[in-house]
Amino acid sequence: MRVSPSVRAVQVPDENPMHPQVTTIYIVGHDQVMSIDSGEALERYQWMLRGYLAATEQAELALAAITHHHMDHSGNLKWIRDVYKADVIVHRDGPPLLEGMLPEQGVNTVDEGKVIDLGGGARVQVLATPGHSIDSVCYYLEKEGVLFTGDTLLGSTTTTVWDLKSYMASLERLLTLPNLGVLCPGHGPLIHDPRERIQQYIDHRNMRERQIVEALAAGGEHTSWDIMLKLYPDIDTRLRRAANNNVEVHLRKLRDDGRLQVYDGTPKEKSAEERMKAEEHARERNEVKDKAKQYEKEDRMAALFAQENPPTEQWEVMPKYELVGTTKE
Repeated sequence: MRVSPSVRAVQVPDENPMHPQVTTIYIVGHDQVMSIDSGEALERYQWMLRGYLAATEQAELALAAITHHHMDHSGNLKWIRDVYKADVIVHRDGPPLLEGMLPEQGVNTVDEGKVIDLGGGARVQVLATPGHSIDSVCYYLEKEGVLFTGDTLLGSTTTTVWDLKSYMASLERLLTLPNLGVLCPGHGPLIHDPRERIQQYIDHRNMRERQIVEALAAGGEHTSWDIMLKLYPDIDTRLRRAANNNVEVHLRKLRDDGRLQVYDGTPKEKSAEERMKAEEHARERNEVKDKAKQYEKEDRMAALFAQENPPTEQWEVMPKYELVGTTKE
């Protein structure tokens, strides 16, 4: 789907309740083609991107950027490097969070203010927007008014937040961008009323803080889970943990503002034997999963080989055919 003269969106259907409707990989530029986010390390993302580039772009990737380290945005960086030899672009705080997910070569770190010149007038500016994660960035193509937001803003829902103070500052900063025309989120549809949506996000967070204060004002001590259940009575139960995390983010801000008395909980501690058993169990599971992936790869290769070669596994001598009446005497 074309977004602007220099931007195309490869939208991959997604059933994850945290990823409303679609997860999107963006293609930017003409002379040099850059992807923004790469989806999870699943074949459907790889095939969608590869098929789009081959059929529509008739081009290969020169650069592969991500908005933050979460696996649903960074999962295919190694694959992109292997297939296209593309250079990888991550925020300077990203590499420690991407351990095991980055290629051995071709990784470039960027920070606030960096401009990526893709040729043909397409110049993408890096904006550091921490809040959803410490390494969250947005990419801004100011000339065409296109802002790539990753998970800082989503297409049809609110997002999860790691640090609320940083997040609110990031939203306020995005609200002031010149020539802002469309938001390109990591999940969900494009947003064509960008300033209104950013303001809605700000208003929503302020409202949520008021609701939490009101819940606490009723008196007594409450866990974050108690507050979450009161604030989100009808939420999809698969989203309860994410909602609880958001409540905890607000509670940390209220604590830092000196508005809360916090009574420390008692974390569960596993014995050395329990930790050892858990590590062994995880190792065994990972070995099984790795073996399953290898079997799947072998099955795909075998299926491809079978399509390209005669069915000798079925026949010692294959049947032969000749048109009646053509036999030479």
